[in-house]
Amino acid sequence: MVLEATVLVVDNSEYSRNGDFPRTRFEAQIDAVEFIFQNKRNENPENNVGLIAAAGDNPSVLSTFTSEFGKILSGLHEITIGGSIHLGTAIRIADLTLKHRQNKHQRERIIVFICSPISDTKEELIKLGKKLKKNGVTLDIINFGEIDSNTEILQAFFDAVSDPEVTNTEGSHFVTLQPGSRLLYEQIATSSIILGDNQSGNNNEFNDINMGGDGAFMDFGVDPSMDPELAMALRLSMEEEQQRQERIRQQEQQQQEQAQQQNDSNNEQEK
Repeated sequence: MVLEATVLVVDNSEYSRNGDFPRTRFEAQIDAVEFIFQNKRNENPENNVGLIAAAGDNPSVLSTFTSEFGKILSGLHEITIGGSIHLGTAIRIADLTLKHRQNKHQRERIIVFICSPISDTKEELIKLGKKLKKNGVTLDIINFGEIDSNTEILQAFFDAVSDPEVTNTEGSHFVTLQPGSRLLYEQIATSSIILGDNQSGNNNEFNDINMGGDGAFMDFGVDPSMDPELAMALRLSMEEEQQRQERIRQQEQQQQEQAQQQNDSNNEQEK
């Protein structure tokens, strides 16, 4: 189980009022923050999450590292929508916040939502990305809403911070999401941020049954677009069951290996 401290950076700019992602871009982020928080806690109960608002007059820390979603939710309710995103400044604050985490054994991760035009230059973000990489900070970028104007510069930022040798959930990830029938958090649930680069979008059976596709929820009589909270609860429940089954499989495999080693040892003694 990965032990991580994660800072979530949300985009509360004026653009987050847009309704192309239900209900608005900002409210879509709230659902996604809850999903990611629960996912991190399911991965390891010792994982902690912090929250930063990236827009307004200046980026601000809304919640220091916590294991209680109530504190994250309280921070979300304090956010004022307005202004423009200060991406570079918000990332620097997140990096500084990670440096002050209490458990120094936790890996450092920043997950940033971006749904408004970026004012930082490509050169500034590349320099920042190299600094994050040097400091051992992994970065997940969720690019949505203004993808035509942002994708190129965000790709350059991501290339500067990512390590091509790491291609799983422990590395950095860059996802670009389009509005559609699926909610924002549902798209994130089947992305490399949650599943890793080797599983996202490649395993249709896994996606349909466990994390993505509306079909699995229809089997329960649930339409995710009509009842997103219930759909999220079902998804988390299925995810926990999958993790439990995986732990059982690993335990059985270890027992088989130990039995085989004991058997080999007994055969050696008989010889």
